Amino acid sequence: MYPEARLVCNQQPPLAGMVKELAISTRGLTKQFERHVAVNDVDLDIQQGEVYGLIGPNGAGKTTLIRMLAAAEEPTTGEIYINGDRLRRDKSNPTLKRRLGYLPDDYPLYEELTVWDYLDYFARLYRLREPRRTQRLHEVLELIQLGNKRHSLISTLSRGMKQRLSLARTIIHEPILLLLDEPVSGLDPIARMQFREIIKALQEAGMTILISSHVLSDLAELCTSVGIMELGFLVESASLKQLYQRLARQQILVSTLGNLETLVCELRNQPLVEELQVISGKNSVRLNFSGKEEDSAELLRSLIHSGIPVTDFHCTQEDLETIFLKLGHKQAS
Repeated sequence: MYPEARLVCNQQPPLAGMVKELAISTRGLTKQFERHVAVNDVDLDIQQGEVYGLIGPNGAGKTTLIRMLAAAEEPTTGEIYINGDRLRRDKSNPTLKRRLGYLPDDYPLYEELTVWDYLDYFARLYRLREPRRTQRLHEVLELIQLGNKRHSLISTLSRGMKQRLSLARTIIHEPILLLLDEPVSGLDPIARMQFREIIKALQEAGMTILISSHVLSDLAELCTSVGIMELGFLVESASLKQLYQRLARQQILVSTLGNLETLVCELRNQPLVEELQVISGKNSVRLNFSGKEEDSAELLRSLIHSGIPVTDFHCTQEDLETIFLKLGHKQAS
């Protein structure tokens, strides 16, 4: 569906034996507005090639953090390093800033322009020269699937198309680090799916992506790691795999053709079974289970051995939203 990764981001692979640098590293990063501390002493490390999801309630400091990483906001204290180079907001490192792509949540579009003229305008601002400029415009239009709309006025595009066009503008200069602040806000499910596919293509190209969103199901599908912010603090930062292993409980749905009370009684005798919830009208029980995969297999064997006619035994894991709410409750208590 999407063009090959080589069309998106021309990056050289790291030399063999070299230590892999962090795409983003912050130390003691703090931003204070008068008496309000928006970002408080944040140490953040993101590996190259990751899709890192930043989540948290409104006012947690996500946008301020992203703006500092994009050199759009000056930190009060602390340091930012991009691929090992110190990022400053002054004019001392223009080359480093050209390697960043930043899409804020409220970036305006010039609706009187055509799609092609809009992208061409930004390509010229980034001093892309011919024939590379025209080649790059075709590449990003293919990536965002708006090639057939290149002569259309932006005012005629749907919301999802406009957001994909904004993303195209953000990557026109082939950045190595992409910073996206609530990019799917207000989009319908199909538009969000299209946006996710583009992000996956960019990651396959080797681009590092930091994305904030309130749509946690999208982040769970996209991200390799997540950070959770609360009141300006980075209260959690880990790979999704580590987060699920440490904080997500396994849940099992068991259905039976037999007597529901018999099933409940048998489950209560199992040491690894925790909370039970009877699902009325479906002859089913949902339970939290503290065991591993082999333990759940043993639980199923035990139920069958006890003569319970099991018709469904479905294992799931708590999702990212549940983990986020659980962590938020811990912080509040």
